[in-house]
Amino acid sequence: MKKVSLAILVSLSALTGAAYAQQDQGVVMSTDPAKAADIEQRAQDLQSKQQAMESAPPAPMKHHKGMHHKKPAAPAQ
Repeated sequence: MKKVSLAILVSLSALTGAAYAQQDQGVVMSTDPAKAADIEQRAQDLQSKQQAMESAPPAPMKHHKGMHHKKPAAPAQ
C-alpha cells in the first residue's frame, strides 16, 4: 500500500511540474498591430518616467527630531 501511495505521489508531482513548465510561455510573438502599438506606447511611457526620475533632484533626507542619544552618566567620586 505504501509503495502504491508513493508511486501516485511521485506521478502527481511529475504531472504538476510538467503543467507548470508548459504554463510559462515566456516571449510570445503577435502579429496584431494594435497589440504592438500598445506595447510600444507602454515602453515609451516607462522610458520617459525613468528619464524624469533620473533628472529629478534627490529628495531631502528626513531627520528624526526628538531622538537624542544620551551619554552615560559619569561615575560618582
